Amino acid sequence: MGSVSLADALSSDDVNVGKLKVVSLLESLPGVGKVKARKIMDDIEIADNRRVQGLGAQQKSKLLELLG
Repeated sequence: MGSVSLADALSSDDVNVGKLKVVSLLESLPGVGKVKARKIMDDIEIADNRRVQGLGAQQKSKLLELLG
């Protein structure tokens, strides 16, 4: 719905956001579908089953760099 930006979601301390799978977070962004989300995750080397709370600092910065 656009109420939370990618930067806010990645830096959030909310338990519900942390438990969200990265692929679901990416697919919820405008202009990012299933195929593009999987390609981004492959490029950054994020596993399909990775959750937001399990992302490393470099992975978060690369996501923000690509999707801002």
